[in-house]
Amino acid sequence: MKQREKFSSRMGFVLISAGCAIGLGNVWRFPFITGKYGGAAFVLLYLIFLVIMGLPIMIMEFTVGRASQKSVAMSFDALEPAGSKWHLHKYTSIAGNYLLMMFYTTVAGWILIYCWKMAVGGFQGMSPTQISDVFSQINAQPLVTVGAMFIVVIGCFSICSFGLNNGVEKVTKIMMLCLLAIMLALAIHSVTMPGAAEGLSFYLLPDFSKLTEYGLFNVIFDAMGQAFFTLSLGMGSIAIFGSYIGKERSLTGEAVIVTLLDTFVALMAGFIIFPACFTFGLQPDSGPKLIFETLPNVFAGLPGGRMWGFLFFVFLLFAALSTVIAVFENILAWWMDYKDWSRKKTVLINVVLMLILCLPCVLGFNLLSGVQPFGAGSTIMDLEDFIVSNNVLPLGSLIYLLFCTSKYGWGWNNFLEEANTGLGAKFPKWVKVYVSYVLPLVILVIFIQGYVAKFWI
Repeated sequence: MKQREKFSSRMGFVLISAGCAIGLGNVWRFPFITGKYGGAAFVLLYLIFLVIMGLPIMIMEFTVGRASQKSVAMSFDALEPAGSKWHLHKYTSIAGNYLLMMFYTTVAGWILIYCWKMAVGGFQGMSPTQISDVFSQINAQPLVTVGAMFIVVIGCFSICSFGLNNGVEKVTKIMMLCLLAIMLALAIHSVTMPGAAEGLSFYLLPDFSKLTEYGLFNVIFDAMGQAFFTLSLGMGSIAIFGSYIGKERSLTGEAVIVTLLDTFVALMAGFIIFPACFTFGLQPDSGPKLIFETLPNVFAGLPGGRMWGFLFFVFLLFAALSTVIAVFENILAWWMDYKDWSRKKTVLINVVLMLILCLPCVLGFNLLSGVQPFGAGSTIMDLEDFIVSNNVLPLGSLIYLLFCTSKYGWGWNNFLEEANTGLGAKFPKWVKVYVSYVLPLVILVIFIQGYVAKFWI
């Protein structure tokens, strides 16, 4: 039996796990939804739900990974009671990982294109309308967007091909440290803009009237959803890194650090975006419009805007690529555990497979734009995102939760013993009733509400 790879340092484990959790949702969804619901009032709710919902499930994923020393391909097989069927989650988990990458690599490709355009001064001399139109023009060119996606897929798999220590850990550590440094520089620059005071007031001073304006239930649901989905739980992409660490540290303390880093990036994104938007009289919007239309106009009007714009898109690229590399590593580990393939063989097969699987999403904005699964204006990306965000993540998280608490699964005592092995904060015994009965119901509510919001509201 071949020796399982291990992280070379605790910092590597923390930064790579955080890199998996930190993604584009931290940057374009968090600031928008925070502004919509009254700034600090929403942030407070978000932080509460992050602790009481996201953190316990992250700890459980880490614990299943470390106890089994396997990816999700075989972790349930190794720990489940004889004759049970928990291991069937391996198939939904690998499907979820592929589906996530099928649209995530498209967005990473867009960011790569914008990095290049910022670096060469591609927005100089353009009017605001022309800058806003660039995004549509790029997506109308399938060769450009497919080429950018190919670079992302081949580049990230190439990093993974060097192994855990020499590829994934080494590169992701550098990217994450650069990401944090660039964020700090961008935030400091943003809060010194002329409109910074108004933007910071909007962001940091709670406006509780917004909570009632949109309905308290809607605010709570969105805070729960943001806290839940920001950590990328349920597909085994966090569990894999638990399988690469030793038992020197307790997993609760490690999960707290990863969650804090994820939260730091989300909060810092607000410090970057709100002052900049208010300085130029713009309201932050969600999705691609904020990142690819609004903010390039902001940078075009700034002294040294070409440099700041380039740094911003490099920061976004690192956030995207750290997630892509982490999920690719989970996919590779899945096949290496399941089929006992070599890393080289697994990489070669998956490069080809991923390039093919990612094509429909990229082409959904041009050659396949007639495919509108949710009606006029929807895209193939919307369908892939819905399957992952509204189905695989909540149901996968529910499986991890029940597996670690139910006597029909791995069980509470086994989970607690593994989670609390090592130095550091311990998972409290007194939350057993909450994580066994209350939290599963909350996740079911999120799952059902996702369908209600999509198809009935």
